[in-house]
Amino acid sequence: MSDRTSASSAGNRPEAIAERIRDAILEHRLAPGAKLTEAQLCEVFDVKRGPVRQALALLATDRLIDLEPNRGAFVASPSLQEVHEVFEMRRIIELAVVERICSGHGTRRLKGIASMIGRERKAFETRDFSAWIRLSGEFHTELAALTGNTVLCDCLNGLVARSTLISALYESIGQSPCSVEDHEAILAALDAGHTQGAAALMARHLQSVELKMLDRPARGAADLHEVFGTRGTKPAPI
Repeated sequence: MSDRTSASSAGNRPEAIAERIRDAILEHRLAPGAKLTEAQLCEVFDVKRGPVRQALALLATDRLIDLEPNRGAFVASPSLQEVHEVFEMRRIIELAVVERICSGHGTRRLKGIASMIGRERKAFETRDFSAWIRLSGEFHTELAALTGNTVLCDCLNGLVARSTLISALYESIGQSPCSVEDHEAILAALDAGHTQGAAALMARHLQSVELKMLDRPARGAADLHEVFGTRGTKPAPI
């Protein structure tokens, strides 16, 4: 098998397909409630139905899509109750993250977070909304990574992914509920070792994000070829 064919095959494995769909959801290119038609996904990724169904099952496990009998797969549409539950858990976990960092877990690696915030601000200023949304979430997950607690990180990664999906449902397109200024203030407090101040800033930030979630659900069909940039292109051979 050639290197090109091998790379193509790897890109069409269920895990790789799931990752591309996940990115499209978290970057708000796929709206909550959008139908994920198996036949169109097979065309987009140039695979048979088996890998597509496995990819959808992986995403359903992460609660990013809903699999409905006799109807198919849809990008998940979280309820307002789920919004409150997700952010309740985020407050518990992220305040623990702040406390651990201020107690010496990861303070020496905060420069990497500062660099990320710089990229987040640049994405906002250049209106690169996909990158901005992604980096807004990564600020929180990368802070958690500094604690070295993999179980905590896994929990928060899932919650942040869920939050990003919620923002796609309740926020206007091209917006992110996360504030770059908030992230900068939180980082400054962490860098100074101000546990109470950092915790207060994080709690206020998460409350602000939750309050920005408005009850204006987004619905509608999605052109999956357009979402994944495959319109008019010839799929690579497997």
